[in-house]
Amino acid sequence: QLNMAKKKEEFLKEFKEGPLQFKPTYKFDLYSEVYDTSEKKRKPAWTDRILWRLKNLSEVASKEGEFPEEENQISVTLNDYISHMSYGISDHKPVTGTFKLEMKPLVSEPLVVLSPEGEWSAEHDVLIRYSAVPEFPSSAWDWIGLFQVTFRHVKDYVTYAWVVDDEISSSSDSKEVYMSASEIPKMGGEFLLCYYSNNLHSIVGISEPFQV
Repeated sequence: QLNMAKKKEEFLKEFKEGPLQFKPTYKFDLYSEVYDTSEKKRKPAWTDRILWRLKNLSEVASKEGEFPEEENQISVTLNDYISHMSYGISDHKPVTGTFKLEMKPLVSEPLVVLSPEGEWSAEHDVLIRYSAVPEFPSSAWDWIGLFQVTFRHVKDYVTYAWVVDDEISSSSDSKEVYMSASEIPKMGGEFLLCYYSNNLHSIVGISEPFQV
């Protein structure tokens, strides 16, 4: 019935399904692996199914002008598609699918390259040098954050500097901003610098690890 619907219904045609290599999952007597023994004696059926569809993200994004049209940025592989016969609280047996997702970066080169200047410590103000690709959509609300190398979220910064308000020099090749010594952690450790783009709502550049 589902296969017939996939051929007929337009919205189902793009959905995929793995091979049905497990027994029909309906209808069972409760708490057993025995098919329906009631008076109705319903015919076993593959009622529980998993379908998936991958949007063409590149096509959607290119229409909105976010980045050039390329092949899909996400690929999906079905690793297994199985039923679980040990569950018996329903007349259905549950079905699960395990998928592998691979996500490609939207850009092959970083939009911003940045690095710490000189020796970093809490005893003096420090400098950050950065450069951006010509087409980079910068904003006055962009900032550069100091992160521990183990950070997991953009909000995990130790401190930050505004790229416009804290700028001290600018040339055609690069710019420099300063970070106050009072904001540098006295305990030291290994850190990273990350450039956050307000327009792109993401980190677009990460420095090499360095010691404070």
